[in-house]
Amino acid sequence: MSHRSRRRFSGSRGITACVTLIALAACSGASDDASGPGSDMSDEVAATTTVAPQEPAAEPGQRTSTTAAPEAEPFDISQVESSVVKILAEGTFADPDTRLVFEGSGVGSGVVISADGLVVTNNHVVTGAALLEVAVPGRGTVNARLLGASECLDLAVIDLEGDGYEAREFSDLEPRTGLRIFAAGYPAVDERSFDEVDYTLTAGIIASTSASGESSWSSVDMVLEHDAMILGGNSGGPLLYEDGSIAGINYAGRSDIDKNYAIAASEVSAVLDRLIAGEHVDSIGVNGTAIYDYEYGIPGIWVASVRPGSPADAVGIIPGDLITTMQDIPIAEDGTYQAYCDVIRTQGPAATINIEVVRTTTGEVLSGQLNGRPIETGIASGGNLDDVALPESGDSDEYTEYQTVSDDEGLIFASVPTEWVEVDGSFNVDFGGPSVWAAPSIEGFQTTFDDPGMTFDVSADGTKTIDSIVNDLNIALNPICEDLGAEPYDDGLYSGVSGFWADCGGTSTAVVAVVAEPASGAFQVRVVVQVVSERDLAAADEIFASFIVVE
Repeated sequence: MSHRSRRRFSGSRGITACVTLIALAACSGASDDASGPGSDMSDEVAATTTVAPQEPAAEPGQRTSTTAAPEAEPFDISQVESSVVKILAEGTFADPDTRLVFEGSGVGSGVVISADGLVVTNNHVVTGAALLEVAVPGRGTVNARLLGASECLDLAVIDLEGDGYEAREFSDLEPRTGLRIFAAGYPAVDERSFDEVDYTLTAGIIASTSASGESSWSSVDMVLEHDAMILGGNSGGPLLYEDGSIAGINYAGRSDIDKNYAIAASEVSAVLDRLIAGEHVDSIGVNGTAIYDYEYGIPGIWVASVRPGSPADAVGIIPGDLITTMQDIPIAEDGTYQAYCDVIRTQGPAATINIEVVRTTTGEVLSGQLNGRPIETGIASGGNLDDVALPESGDSDEYTEYQTVSDDEGLIFASVPTEWVEVDGSFNVDFGGPSVWAAPSIEGFQTTFDDPGMTFDVSADGTKTIDSIVNDLNIALNPICEDLGAEPYDDGLYSGVSGFWADCGGTSTAVVAVVAEPASGAFQVRVVVQVVSERDLAAADEIFASFIVVE
């Protein structure tokens, strides 16, 4: 089991284009070369001229003018530097590779779009930051605040202090393959400090106007692929046409294959007014990435940081959580945000949405509702066991460490105390499926009421039902325990019945059981925990919060 800790470190996340300076899990670098081409690209721009309209022919005997109409000056692309800003985001973030939660900072880029200091950048650059500092060419560093953001579109608008800024406009030109473009921003490598990150301008052409927008951190309809190299730190910076207008917002790059990506200007313009007004579009407030979690054997959205006051924050999601289902639909199975964003767009970010979360720092499985009830753990320490008198556990009031156990085939998982040193993951022939037992002594757990323990069995052969399993438990336990009754059970992933028995075998030991199945009814689970002392109640909570079947 991982433990929450604070640490400063450096790392990267693959193809995203925002660099981690100290450690920002939601941003990434793509190359160690942070310098790029020189910033003065004006000599590469072909001069453009405006042809003067023809004057009417002179009448016979009239003098004609010999003064030619003046040619329009070509735009000097180097002038865009004054509108491109460098963003430092500081806050609490979590890294999916190390499982560490830490205080860190990272660098991204942005483009000024109004004289009063509105800046467009990426969601993954700024969301979750406690502090935003922005370096403006010729003005020094100013503070900024987040107005609106969208994790599905990977867009955000921040507001700089003061006014009098030099702004760029979004182009209404229809992008076409082969059009010349420029990428402006502040690429960096992890070892460089914020002050050392320099402005760069790179040139290229639009390679495609229909690149896939489904990525591990966003879901965008119109994405431009181009070959103007961008590196870590360019995230949020502008992609520009030769006239200095904005063609898109850079958000990803693959330097190894010379492919770079920008959110098209039309996509940004469609939501810009809403973001400026402070609306969060297609967003529950998460800065994260779709991963397959090998520790738990499930996919999900890894939460690197959370926007304060957002639905994700209100429901109790924290950095280091793994969102596994929304509205009972598994998400991130294809390694992208698509299913996650489809649910948000279908339901609306203000809707009540069922959600399940694995808290990787503890191994708990939590369920709750966005814009509804907070995410919570299991049921064992509440319900009908509240009035059961259990002996104190002795040296410790609770187990301090847990381990994940599974069957021999790696199909079912649960978190149990590390003091339960005996584990048996043999196939349960009688129950018709995978099984795992854990206890300080499996023999003592099986034959007496003196030892705590757990058995987790799955029936997938079609011979069992929830009612038949509950009936078998009643037959086995009612003659030797006090039946405290049953309650409906629903953790957002499995639903069924939870049962409670006390004073088993003439002792103060209690037994708690959950019998449930997924919505598909494809299999049934039976989880039974023997509770000998007070600290076993907390262990039962952990077990019921963490048990899962890999389908």
